[in-house]
Amino acid sequence: MTAKEIRQAYMDYFKSKAHTIVPSAPIVIKNDPTLLFTNAGMNQFKDAFLGNAEAIAPRVADSQKCLRVSGKHNDLEEVGHDTYHHTMFEMLGNWSFGDYFKEDAIAWAWELLTDVFKLDKDRIYITVFEGDEGEGLASDDDARKYWLKWVSEDRILNGNKKDNFWEMGDQGPCGPSSEIHFDLRPQEDRDKVDGKSLVNMDHPEVVEIWNLVFMEFNRKADGSLERLPAQHVDTGMGFERLCMVIQGVRSNYDTDVFTPIISEIEKHSGVVKTRDHKSLVAMRVIADHIRAIAFAIADGQLPSNNGAGYVIRRILRRATRYAYSVLDMNEPFMFKLVDVLDREMGEFFPEIRSQRTLVESVIQEEESAFLRTLEQGLKRLDDIISQTQGKVVDGAKAFELYDTFGFPVDLTSLILREKEMDLDQAGFDEEMAKQKSRSRAATKMSTDDWVEIRKDAREEFIGYDRLDSTVHVAKYREVRTTKKNFYQVVLDHTPFYPEGGGQVGDKGWLSAGDEKIRVWDTKKETGMILHYVDELPERIESALKAEVESDLRRLTANNHSATHLLHEALREVLGTHVEQKGSLVNEEHLRFDFSHFQKVSESEIRQVEDLVNGKIRQNLPLEEFRNIAMEDAKDMGAMALFGEKYGDTVRAIKFGSSIELCGGTHVSATGQIGFFKIVSEGAVAAGVRRIEALTSEAADQWLRDQIDKLHAIQAELKASDPLAAVKSMKAENSDLKKALEAAQKEMAGNLKEDLLKAAEVVNGVRFIAQKVDLDAGAIKDMAFQLKAKNNDLFMLLATEGDGKVQLHLLISDALVKDKGLNAGSIVREIAKHVKGGGGGAPFFATAGGKDAGGIQAAFEAAKSYI
Repeated sequence: MTAKEIRQAYMDYFKSKAHTIVPSAPIVIKNDPTLLFTNAGMNQFKDAFLGNAEAIAPRVADSQKCLRVSGKHNDLEEVGHDTYHHTMFEMLGNWSFGDYFKEDAIAWAWELLTDVFKLDKDRIYITVFEGDEGEGLASDDDARKYWLKWVSEDRILNGNKKDNFWEMGDQGPCGPSSEIHFDLRPQEDRDKVDGKSLVNMDHPEVVEIWNLVFMEFNRKADGSLERLPAQHVDTGMGFERLCMVIQGVRSNYDTDVFTPIISEIEKHSGVVKTRDHKSLVAMRVIADHIRAIAFAIADGQLPSNNGAGYVIRRILRRATRYAYSVLDMNEPFMFKLVDVLDREMGEFFPEIRSQRTLVESVIQEEESAFLRTLEQGLKRLDDIISQTQGKVVDGAKAFELYDTFGFPVDLTSLILREKEMDLDQAGFDEEMAKQKSRSRAATKMSTDDWVEIRKDAREEFIGYDRLDSTVHVAKYREVRTTKKNFYQVVLDHTPFYPEGGGQVGDKGWLSAGDEKIRVWDTKKETGMILHYVDELPERIESALKAEVESDLRRLTANNHSATHLLHEALREVLGTHVEQKGSLVNEEHLRFDFSHFQKVSESEIRQVEDLVNGKIRQNLPLEEFRNIAMEDAKDMGAMALFGEKYGDTVRAIKFGSSIELCGGTHVSATGQIGFFKIVSEGAVAAGVRRIEALTSEAADQWLRDQIDKLHAIQAELKASDPLAAVKSMKAENSDLKKALEAAQKEMAGNLKEDLLKAAEVVNGVRFIAQKVDLDAGAIKDMAFQLKAKNNDLFMLLATEGDGKVQLHLLISDALVKDKGLNAGSIVREIAKHVKGGGGGAPFFATAGGKDAGGIQAAFEAAKSYI
């Protein structure tokens, strides 16, 4: 069976068991501060497991894109070196939300694997939870009983808490699990060593393929366990491993999940994977990483220097580094592999197909940028090596190269070995540990268990219709961070909008009598709306007045509605390829990221502004469609955003011809926005532009500020027409520059003869060391003229001004060749005398410094070289 056929057979099987087949959630997680990426199939169902939301159906199945590269689940360094670890992988899963439990889950798993996929029953081993006395947890005898219907007792093994008790995190739903393992070894190896002794021993050919988790408990903040109100099933089967087993190969990378990508890498690199082990590892790394990178970008996560974007950039750079250092690929090529992903996966995951152009552009730009970084890093490493006394490079300097320039430490080690040098690895590790410690300290957070006040309260958001209400606290918990402690409060209903869809959370107050508590943020987590406060009400069980700060909400709504009008205007002016790629909406301004492959011109910006302001002046009324079917919204023409997860029912917002799916707050009519003004436009990444704009009072103030500046310029120039005055000043300045350049050239012409006359002959070399009063351009021009007519010249010129020193070193070509002199290396050393640094070509180099008192010492140091 091909990979496509295996995936489809899984879906068809569970569809026959009355499961609702749902699409994969985006690989990038939004509105969940506990996770950057989807790292397990159950992530999108957390709310249902926690009881904070209704499950979309009692039985569900899917293939979920997952990414494991950070935190507890970190497989990055193993990727490529073994046969089965990956960054991105597909997790086939089936779930029961309070419906079937252990007996059916076990029976169906066995039937699918042995009857549908025809796996050899004699190669299958099962593990069940053996219990844990310290936790007071009994062994999972029920699971063992149900497995015994299908498997002999000698193939059912006890598993400890680490392997057979699954937990979502430090807190949350958990329960015992049964793992299904498969022995891939050839018969002769199986005859020598019993497979059961290799289960959960990290053997590359005795691998876990499926984990059946039986969620029965909730882990509380104090570590104790409590029974969940309902029992659930959560299973996860590694798609790539399943393909390996079914296709009878001994590595995930030998399945047709990866072989088409690896073949393409061989074609572009001209290297075959069997050339050597390093080449094989490099191709595995690239084949794995391109999937993670491409799908993350397709789901809306661009590479960046922080958060999830940093992780994606790190994965991309790791792949680029292998291509560069192992496959000798000095030009971007990984973006060309997206074509294979489209062909092999686009039918099941349509986002990679629809976002392909953007994905390719972003990857190509990132590759190019990092290849430039590698070149810069190599130059910096040369500097470090030249400054190193002895054979060991300081670990702190290598860490600076890694941390500041993004230069991989293993590449540093490789280059040093080639130069018969070593890296102070301990020093590097110490600096890395310090950075991680700083990072952990900055982000450390702990939460208490929820204190429930009203157990049956079902939270409801009423903020679309009103900004205040009488409410009661349903539950609360304390949160402790390194900066402050605060509380998260859940109300029985709330007018506060939680951060989401690019819109910031509401601020406001909870009050009772004279007591008034500030709500300084509102967020949504695991289906609950959390109100952030620094203190709790004195009478926690009493009624409170919840009141949203209306001015902030009004201004935020202005900006959010303006983004919808902006989106439509951009598509009209630039083309329908424009799609939203991110946004930020608050009370001060709006930021809108969109797909477009060139700078938006001034005339296009003016057209966009005119279209938006035209819609504002039309005072178009808000048409809101709540809880309508997704298909009905699509039929209306509503735009859905890639990277967002939508349910079966959605909310659509319509202003005239603008229709979008959106959960945010909006104006009742566009006239409330007042005025719209774009204040900046620029690139965020390849193929992605960013517009920042203002509305309402902020736009008015911006215009007033611009007019005030114009009046100030007018007054300064003492001109009724400031534009004409500026043009006149520019023309006059140009004339003065030309006159100055002519004077400098004349001065340099006279200086050339003076310098040659003052030259000192040292060991057959004409040595010149002088302070001069010329600009850098004139010095370089004069130096090259002298070099053209003199083949024995070693000249160091210094300039001084504004407390800074500039050194310019020229060495004739013949001296560079015959005496092995190098201006770049020499100027770098002599610049230390003026407390500076520099570099350049072998025949001409420059340096800057800040200590003019060291110029004479620099001259003497230069003379010592000849």
